[in-house]
Amino acid sequence: MTTFSTCAAFLSLVVVLHAVHVGGAILESQAPHRELKAYRPLQDNNLQEVYASSAAAVHYDPDLKDVNIVATYSDHYGNIRLGRVKMGDLSPSWVLENPAYQVSRKTKVIPRDSFQNDTGMEDNASHSTTNQTDESENQFPNVDFASPAKLKRQILRQERRGQRTLELIRQEKETDEQMQEAAIQKSMSFENSVIGKYSIWRRDYESPNADAILKLMRDQIIMAKAYANIAKSKNVTNLYVFLMQQCGENKRVIGKATSDADLPSSALDQAKAMGHALSLAKDELYDCHELAKKFRAILQSTERKVDGLKKKGTFLIQLAAKTFPKPLHCLSLQLAADYFILGFNEEDAVKEDVSQKKLEDPSLYHYAIFSDNVLATSVVVNSTVLNAKEPQRHVFHIVTDKLNFGAMKMWFRINAPADATIQVENINDFKWLNSSYCSVLRQLESARLKEYYFKANHPSSISAGADNLKYRNPKYLSMLNHLRFYLPEVYPKLEKILFLDDDIVVQKDLAPLWEIDMQGKVNGAVETCKESFHRFDKYLNFSNPKISENFDAGACGWAFGMNMFDLKEWRKRNITGIYHYWQDLNEDRTLWKLGSLPPGLITFYNLTYAMERSWHVLGLGYDPALNQTAIENAAVVHYNGNYKPWLGLAFAKYKPYWSKYVEYDNPYLRRCDINE
Repeated sequence: MTTFSTCAAFLSLVVVLHAVHVGGAILESQAPHRELKAYRPLQDNNLQEVYASSAAAVHYDPDLKDVNIVATYSDHYGNIRLGRVKMGDLSPSWVLENPAYQVSRKTKVIPRDSFQNDTGMEDNASHSTTNQTDESENQFPNVDFASPAKLKRQILRQERRGQRTLELIRQEKETDEQMQEAAIQKSMSFENSVIGKYSIWRRDYESPNADAILKLMRDQIIMAKAYANIAKSKNVTNLYVFLMQQCGENKRVIGKATSDADLPSSALDQAKAMGHALSLAKDELYDCHELAKKFRAILQSTERKVDGLKKKGTFLIQLAAKTFPKPLHCLSLQLAADYFILGFNEEDAVKEDVSQKKLEDPSLYHYAIFSDNVLATSVVVNSTVLNAKEPQRHVFHIVTDKLNFGAMKMWFRINAPADATIQVENINDFKWLNSSYCSVLRQLESARLKEYYFKANHPSSISAGADNLKYRNPKYLSMLNHLRFYLPEVYPKLEKILFLDDDIVVQKDLAPLWEIDMQGKVNGAVETCKESFHRFDKYLNFSNPKISENFDAGACGWAFGMNMFDLKEWRKRNITGIYHYWQDLNEDRTLWKLGSLPPGLITFYNLTYAMERSWHVLGLGYDPALNQTAIENAAVVHYNGNYKPWLGLAFAKYKPYWSKYVEYDNPYLRRCDINE
């Protein structure tokens, strides 16, 4: 106890002792291999050597040699051990540092080589008790003992944290540099040029309040009408007349203005006058409940007007799509007149007899085009020939109606491609195509279908839905639209033929289509289904058991417009007979509505080979948001929809793909005022 008191007195003068074992760290992986002999107790002679070496190496007051040091460690079995040594028992490798140079105020004892060399601790630990441990902890509360493995882990954790911090800083710098580079690139491509008084931006956005006065005046009109109705209901005649006059003045000032810049200089004065009138009306007539009722009535009335305008717009679009433009009608008349006046009809009959062999040669590339539109057909032929690598091997079979036969013959007589072969036929010359053989012809001649199309009391007016108007398009009454189901009968000597609609444009050589292995299928087409769109349930009535029991509602649809037909397989499978069977079942139009695609989906069900989408890109006649790259890379682009390229409705950005194949300098086109 005397020694302990001396040590305690000394420790009260010294702030802290910091003992560091130089190079005390060891690898954790070596710890399990420590041998048992490393823990044998020290002999007395060894103790004397330790005491001597400790006194020689440690520079402190000799009175500290009896200070007890308690340390914990784990043996090779993983058990926690407690050891007690005297300060004087420490080996020469232990160094006491002056606490004045240390930031920490705890004494840390760090061994050099684990406890293998301090074997005397094992013996002391075996005789230590819990009370001794508590006593030691109380005597030295600020002394923290760390094993080499723990210290190594701490050092590694600090190193990992440092490396991670550096990595995050590096990533953040890279991200900042990328964002700066992207901003620079974007700013370089930004075009802010101004042409005259107009910039590339809408004038409405030149200032955030570009139409503030205009909006205010329009809102004032709505408020004035509401108060005027209330004034009229309460017999406040003078106020009613005054408010209606102000409404008229506001409308007159607004006129056709679309922004504040279009308003006259007196607009602001009129807005102030209307504001004064509304203030008077509010003071005299303001009733929150009554005003809400009036606004609700105005809203309902406006919604009815909007709905009516939508229906009217739909009707007018369908009407425009069905109408044959006057310039195209003029073109057909001019061509037909010259054809018969000049006597080319007799001359062409002789020529066709001479070229009959080429028209039936199955080794050539044959195309079928059924159309009554001369200009559209010419674009299909011109675009195909101009993009063909061997135009002399391409043969075009064109079928039109009696009305346009002369015009079609005349056009291709004076504008025939130099190398390709053109055949123009009249559908009325197909004597085998009659109502006794053809189901759709028999149905088109029925009184019920005529009533559906031509009676004045059916709902084909503005009140009809868009679908009803769509299926009343005259093209569905034309046999040219259904002739595609009789290709083997029209061309009995051919084995393969490519069917093309008249609203397509060819942009690449189509000869490779004849080399595609269709794997025994009859129809080669591009599928149009995307997720749930354009599947069988869109075209067919699956509430009818005849449809639901024979077809899959989720089957993928495909498109007419560019179809490769294997006529040998067609004849083998009697495809025309399948078409007749289903067409007879649909006489009352309960399986599908009119058109050629629904019966096509049924007729070629499980007999259609899906071609790559790049062969045929659709939607240029109804979708303004098509992918421009897909259009430019397509072999064929299709203007399916109402916005045909020869109509004024056409999308301006899609029209150049079609118009570049139109010969606008042709005298017939100039005579009929057909221009870009």
